[in-house]
Amino acid sequence: MATQTALLIIDAQIGIDEPAWGSRNNPDAEASIAALLQAFRDAELPVLHVQHDSTSPASPLRPGLPGHAFKPEALPLPAEPIFNKSVNSAFIGTDLEAYLRQHDLSSLIVAGFTTDHCVSTSVRMAANLGFEVTVISDATATHERRDSQGNHFPAQTMHDTALASLQSEFAHVTQAAEIVRQIKAR
Repeated sequence: MATQTALLIIDAQIGIDEPAWGSRNNPDAEASIAALLQAFRDAELPVLHVQHDSTSPASPLRPGLPGHAFKPEALPLPAEPIFNKSVNSAFIGTDLEAYLRQHDLSSLIVAGFTTDHCVSTSVRMAANLGFEVTVISDATATHERRDSQGNHFPAQTMHDTALASLQSEFAHVTQAAEIVRQIKAR
């Protein structure tokens, strides 16, 4: 793992657990995020947080609502930057790209929610901007979905498909234990 690597945690917010989203895969994602956070912090590596500021009146991720808050397992420390976004990509309407370039951070380890929406969109854009991206499969999760014909897709299927679409072309996909092992081996 390059020394210019940062951990980017996307939308690890309480509102992700709102029952209206439907069932979710990977109930241990938060534990994997916590393990990554601990490893990065212990090694004094950069940690960046993205927080979704929904503009939808019905969204639990709207600022001012309890669901907008970070999950306890992913609370930012005072020195860790927070990038607030109102769209799927962490790079649109934020200074994330400028921050990464100013701090010579060319590699991102990405965790958070949801795999097929904000994680995928941000990873694709990061890769297109020239960053090296690794997505942590067990530190990401999503919800079940229905298509326009009413077909149901379980959360695990959505998660797996999103990761398969990112693998190789946009990112390397691995598990938290591998990244923690690499950090400890430094």
